Amino acid sequence: MNVDDRIKGAAEPQDAESLLRMSPADRSEAIDLISRIKELRDTLRPAEQRVADIVLRDIEFAVHASSNELARRAGVSEPTVTRFSRALGCTGVREFKVKLAQSLIVGTMYFRDPKELIGDDTADLPFVDVVVGHARGALDHVERQLDRIALAAAINAIVQAERVIVMGVGGGSTSVAQDMQYRLFRYGINVTAYSDVYLMRMVAATLNAKDVVIAISATGRTQEVLGPAEVARQYNAQVIALTQPGSALARAADIALTVDVPESANVLKPTASRYAFMLLVDLIATGTAYSLGGEAQETLRRIKHNVMNFRQGEVLEPLGD
Repeated sequence: MNVDDRIKGAAEPQDAESLLRMSPADRSEAIDLISRIKELRDTLRPAEQRVADIVLRDIEFAVHASSNELARRAGVSEPTVTRFSRALGCTGVREFKVKLAQSLIVGTMYFRDPKELIGDDTADLPFVDVVVGHARGALDHVERQLDRIALAAAINAIVQAERVIVMGVGGGSTSVAQDMQYRLFRYGINVTAYSDVYLMRMVAATLNAKDVVIAISATGRTQEVLGPAEVARQYNAQVIALTQPGSALARAADIALTVDVPESANVLKPTASRYAFMLLVDLIATGTAYSLGGEAQETLRRIKHNVMNFRQGEVLEPLGD
C-alpha cells in the first residue's frame, strides 16, 4: 500500500458503524441515498428491485447486514447486491452501506408507519389530542422553568434601549423573531427583526452599549445566530437569549431566558418548543407594555384609531389582525 492509499484509508470510515460515530462536519457532504433508491427503484432489474424493496423495508438491517445476508433476505445472489449498489452510483457494497448509514443518521423515526404516530382510526382525529396536549405541556414547562429575575432584567433592558434587534434563523426561530417585532413595535419600541445571516452580522457591527439584541435559537448552538450575538457583545450591546438551558447561546448572553421542552418522536406534528418560545415572547411583550404604562397605551390607542378608520370593526377585536 502506498502513502496515498494509507492516507485515504485513514480518512475514510471503515464500516457503517464508524460512520454513525462521525461528527456532523464530517458528514456534511452526505447524499440522501434513501431518496435515490426510491427514485431509481422502478428503473432497476427485477432482482435488483427485490434488493431495493428489502433495503427500504428495513434500512437498519441493510446498514448492518453483510452482502451475503442482504442477498439471502432478498432471494438474490451476492453479485446482484453488488450490481444494485453500482446502479445507485456507488463503487460497491461497502460504499453503498456507508452512504445508506449517512441517510440513517436522521433517525429511524422518519421511517415509521404514519399510523403508528397518529393512530389507525382517523375518523376521530386522534392527532388533535396529540397536538393540543404537547402545546399545553410546552406552556407548563415555561411556567415551571421561568426565571422571573431574568425576565424582569430583559424587560428593563428593552425599555431602556435605543434600538432592539431581534435575530432568528430557520423555520421556527424566524417566525418567533418576527412575532417579537410585531409585539414590541406596538408599544413604541424601535425594533427590527432579521433572519438573513449576513445582515445580522452587519447590523451587529453597528450596535453600541445603548442597544439590545434578542437572539433566538431553540438549540442554542446555531452558529448563524451565535456569531452575530457575539459580535454585538463585542461592541457592548446587551444580548438577551431565548434558548436552551446550558447552551452556547445561553452562556454568550447577558440575560438568558431558557426553557427545555423535550421533543416527541412524532415527526408529523409541529415542534412543541415553538409554543414555549411564543409564550416567552408574549411575557416579554406584556412586561414591556406594563413597564411603559401610559406611553404604551397611547401608542396602542393611535394604532387602534387608525386601524378602525381603515376598516369596520369592533374595539375589542385583535389589534391590527
